[in-house]
Amino acid sequence: MKPNLITRMINMAFGGPETRSVEVSLADRKLLEWLGLGEGAGEVDVKGWKALKVDTVFACIKILSDNVSKLPLKTHQESETGIIKSARHYLQRLLRLRPNPYMTAADFWKAIEAHRAMGNAYASIEVDPRTGRVIGLWPMDSAKVRVIIDDAGILPDLTRRIISSKTRVWYEVDVGNGEKRKLLPEEVLHFKGSVTLDGLIGVRTIDMLKTSIENAASANKFVNNFFKQGLQAKGLVQYTGKLDGPAKAVFREEFEDMTSGLKNSHRIALMPMGYQYMPISISMADAQFLQNTELTIRQIANGFGVKLHQLNDLGKASYTNVEQQQLAFYTDTLQPILTTYEQELSYKLFLEDELEAGFYVKFNIDSILRADLKTRYESYRIGVQGGFLLPNEARAMEDREPAAGGDRLYANGNFIPLEMAGQQYMKGGEQPEPEPEPEDIEEGAGETDDGREPGNPGDGRGGDEQEDA
Repeated sequence: MKPNLITRMINMAFGGPETRSVEVSLADRKLLEWLGLGEGAGEVDVKGWKALKVDTVFACIKILSDNVSKLPLKTHQESETGIIKSARHYLQRLLRLRPNPYMTAADFWKAIEAHRAMGNAYASIEVDPRTGRVIGLWPMDSAKVRVIIDDAGILPDLTRRIISSKTRVWYEVDVGNGEKRKLLPEEVLHFKGSVTLDGLIGVRTIDMLKTSIENAASANKFVNNFFKQGLQAKGLVQYTGKLDGPAKAVFREEFEDMTSGLKNSHRIALMPMGYQYMPISISMADAQFLQNTELTIRQIANGFGVKLHQLNDLGKASYTNVEQQQLAFYTDTLQPILTTYEQELSYKLFLEDELEAGFYVKFNIDSILRADLKTRYESYRIGVQGGFLLPNEARAMEDREPAAGGDRLYANGNFIPLEMAGQQYMKGGEQPEPEPEPEDIEEGAGETDDGREPGNPGDGRGGDEQEDA
């Protein structure tokens, strides 16, 4: 019987054609390693979603997903008179409760943010063909979506792609069973990662952080193997005699079975006469294992934009500055992410006439920036007394019902315009007489109150003639 293709490839991997054959199952991991498709000895696999096995990557994805999913998404309308909330808009129920019949809004945004943090996130837009309104949003596996850019073959190099009004973009989705579907840009919500080089496709985060993630995975594997081996150090066994190949294999197998593994922890191992064990392992302290691990964690966290205090690393955090660090997380990391979501959703979910009318969506970030009770109430007091916050608006922020008289603006009565300063001290409310202009003073300088010249007879203050009489 002639050997099959897999058998021939295995034989070639062992040094050329041989008469013996090796039976290997297709599900055997060794077959993938021989073909160069699997994880070899001493290597770690962090490709794609396997990177989530690294605890720091998993924690960063979880933190970003949780922070986005807990924010309520609301519709607003901007007009000439101001901004109002459109609670009755048909998209409000879709965005706040269920984007599709099988997912809550929180679950939908967790899935979307997990994919976006890895580079790109896609969601299919389901539209009612009769009305043109959106009736469902469906997240898609980013690994099964391919962005196709038709640049008319101007430059074959993808890194030097020319984008113009003539460029066409569409999305090819693998739906399984060898079937692929083409979706137009208006049928897909495409949320790009934090870095994009051409504005069309996000850079894969795992590819950029591959070295750091592999370091973290290797450190985890090292510690895991260290404990599995019963904390036994690697070493050499010295023998003064001579052993052939089979004898070496038998001794190694029996020695490792006697000394390695958790079952042999803290047990005494016996060495045959003529053998000597020499440990050659370097200590973790000498290898600066802890310092390198901490550096790797910081590098991965920086790549995802997560603050160290969110990973329970409070070495440089205190009770007084955690709030400021949370604010920095919003301004440095979360705000650009939310802006990406808001712009894509507003442009592709609303109809053209709704965009002309000023409709848009916006996340409510109060849950992130929400302070303690005393600080919130002090802010409400300042806003209400300052005359720019309605009392009922402050009550609504605390999920309280409106109160009578709470829809009016109030201000402190002691505040007056600067030009009216001092009028409150006048008696009876009398108005001060305006000071005469300099021209009026010069014109009436030689006249009395009744308009006569000084010394005119009959004014009771006569001149020389009246004195002689």
